[in-house]
Amino acid sequence: MTTHQELWQRCLTIFKDNLPAEQYNAWFEPITSISFENNRLTVLVPSPFFVEQLEGRYIHLLGSALCKVYGKDVKLFYHFNQVKNEPTTGVTIGSSKPSAGVAPKPGASSNPFVQAEQQTEIDAQLNPVYTFDNYCGSMSNRVARSIGEAIAENPKIKTFNPLFIFGSPGVGKTHLIQAIGIRIKETMPQSRVLYITARLFESQFTTALKGGKINEFINFYQSIDTLIIDDIQDLIGKQKTQNTFYHIFDHLMRNQKQLILASDCRPSMMEGLEQRLLSRFKVGMTAELDKPDFELRRDVLLQKAEHNGLELPDEVIDFIARNVTESIRELEGIVVSLIAHATVLNEPISLELTRRVLANAVKINRKSINFEIVTQAVAGYYKIDPDLIFTKSRKREISDTRQMVMFMAKKHAGMAYTAIGTRLNRTHATVLHACRNIEQRLSLEKQLQADVANIEKAIMS
Repeated sequence: MTTHQELWQRCLTIFKDNLPAEQYNAWFEPITSISFENNRLTVLVPSPFFVEQLEGRYIHLLGSALCKVYGKDVKLFYHFNQVKNEPTTGVTIGSSKPSAGVAPKPGASSNPFVQAEQQTEIDAQLNPVYTFDNYCGSMSNRVARSIGEAIAENPKIKTFNPLFIFGSPGVGKTHLIQAIGIRIKETMPQSRVLYITARLFESQFTTALKGGKINEFINFYQSIDTLIIDDIQDLIGKQKTQNTFYHIFDHLMRNQKQLILASDCRPSMMEGLEQRLLSRFKVGMTAELDKPDFELRRDVLLQKAEHNGLELPDEVIDFIARNVTESIRELEGIVVSLIAHATVLNEPISLELTRRVLANAVKINRKSINFEIVTQAVAGYYKIDPDLIFTKSRKREISDTRQMVMFMAKKHAGMAYTAIGTRLNRTHATVLHACRNIEQRLSLEKQLQADVANIEKAIMS
């Protein structure tokens, strides 16, 4: 008799054959089978973050493999410990499904060549993970998000039609436009909403052209209530596709249907796109998603940590937020790498581990540190007027603060002993003595160690 472990091993073989080694090793190799009874398969995963990644990125492959190995009636459940190595905190959840508004009815299709009588409902092709509830907001995306929510809450008002969202890769465009579609489907379940990439639209058009089904293709898209097209810049240079899209676009606009477009660049920079299309893109609302600011980067990290039941130290969150600045996608990748490293190495997520992971992934942002920054940080920590450091006072608290400035200026500003002495009106020998004195005391005095750590944090912030 085949055991549940052997059945799961068959699934792992399928995953391994269909995925790059790094993806298989990161997301499937750590998973083990707990039980399989009454068509209910329960697997052990390291954290809820794994569940999110599996459901969001590999759900089709996962479903196909399970049906092949266990049968079409199989139901998948995930089990994980909220606190690492604490079985008493274990939680079991079922495989997530779209909300009632997003989930298509049996037989619903997003295929433009399905007969019209079968198209009373379509598959919106929306990822249930991309909601407004888990879309972090800040000044860098406040305008775009506010407009998106306004459209989603009242789809019948076409003030922002079309809505054109643009921004560099990884800043959250796909999440935002799909969140709009999901909210519309939840508010108006009968509404015909469709999310599609421009590349897939182009592929469908080519198929329709070769098969003599252009009329069916156009009729399908003209029946949509809210059409969401991602990466619209991929239509650049595709003249025939652009011409057909123009007629679809024009029909939907004239019939008060909502269009939502996303691009890596603003309309004015889309050379190779027909002028009549560009002019219509500019009729509605154009909103930019900026690169995530520090506040947003921090919120994303906190949300990911909470979702995975992790307690990331503040210094780890701040370090990542300061150095991973380009995109949300890059931030999520760092969290994935941290979890993987911590799991494989069986060690807690610390600042040291974070430094090692980031060293392989991004260029660490080095803050330009000068003598003034050091002086302000040290004086602020010891609550001493910075001007007193430059006096000849020999009071203990001022003298100690002055020595710390010398030590930090040498260590973090990279200044020569002579240069530091010149700024403080002291000799080269005095500065050298101060630096050596603090270095010797550091190995013996815990309070001094804490002082140095706190001052360094202030200098780097």
